[in-house]
Amino acid sequence: MSRALPKYSKRRVGLVGGAAALALSGAVIAGSALAGEPSGDGDGTEARTLSDPGTVSCPDVASRLPAIPASAQAEVDRNLTLLATQIDEANKRLVDTVGQGGPDFVRNAVLGPLEDKRVATVNRIATAIGRTAERPAGLDSLTACTLTK
Repeated sequence: MSRALPKYSKRRVGLVGGAAALALSGAVIAGSALAGEPSGDGDGTEARTLSDPGTVSCPDVASRLPAIPASAQAEVDRNLTLLATQIDEANKRLVDTVGQGGPDFVRNAVLGPLEDKRVATVNRIATAIGRTAERPAGLDSLTACTLTK
């Protein structure tokens, strides 16, 4: 009978320790969620107000394209329309997520994914042109977008 008591005690300590660890991890998660609140420490990353979420500004791809072969025109037009749609969606996401996250939220949640989509779309445009003419070079520099106030 004396052997059962230490096992019970170890289980109880383990159970209490596990519960404490769970409560502590919950506090850490809540603290890190609140840590994303703006601090206003003067580094230029203050939170935007609801009236000024900013807009996404991207370089114009259409004006930098060479002569487009007739066989590629429809595909190029479709992808140029897609580029405009991607910017509209990013602007909508800016408005929908005002006040969320920290100073890097816009870069990580809006501008980064937008750039990835633009890279793929611009590559499709270059491939469409490159099927019947010389593939345009230097279009990759037109994929990065910025946030304007």
